[in-house]
Amino acid sequence: MSAIRERLIDGGIRLLERDGLQSLSVRNLAAEAGTSTMAVYTHFGGMTGVIDAVASEAFSRFAQALTEAAQTDDPVADFFVMGAAYRAFAIANPQRYQLIFGTSSPAAVTGHRTDLTSKAAATDRAEWASSFDALRNVVHRMIAAGRIRDDGELNIAGRLWSLSHGEVMLELAGFFGHEGHGLTQILTPLAVDALVGMGDDRDRTSRSLSAARDLTP
Repeated sequence: MSAIRERLIDGGIRLLERDGLQSLSVRNLAAEAGTSTMAVYTHFGGMTGVIDAVASEAFSRFAQALTEAAQTDDPVADFFVMGAAYRAFAIANPQRYQLIFGTSSPAAVTGHRTDLTSKAAATDRAEWASSFDALRNVVHRMIAAGRIRDDGELNIAGRLWSLSHGEVMLELAGFFGHEGHGLTQILTPLAVDALVGMGDDRDRTSRSLSAARDLTP
């Protein structure tokens, strides 16, 4: 990657997180990155290309956050660790999270979303699919270990993603305060109840949760 291209992507990310998606324009980006407007067109063809590159960076960082913890022999504990990482990324990078999963994302992002209830992924871009693949993998492991019933990996992954996304969006909107209550009082109990409802033993789930807390920074 050329130095100017990298500066433009970094500048786009700063603009996005500081001022929101509406701030991403060729003129603003050139000023933020200290380049000419022509550089934006030369390297990206315009803002659609920039948004694509920023979204790719966001997906990459998000997938890294979900998978950076070492896999253990307890898939339920690993799921809890992943859930905490999911929330932490969204809270630390709200605009990037909204870009890749929000309802007002630009067509450059939404145009690649797919119906995960009938497709094998949530996007038709392979390089954007690794975060969902991480969730699907831990679901597969929980089923294989006999911890939850097999309602289909895609269906279960969609349900678990829905509860994480719902909590995150409400917390970002300010409904759960700023003291970690979204994780401790909402997301974690909800995830426990969901797994027990899917067939796991509550005491065993609690032991996995304790193990996850030991693994979470």
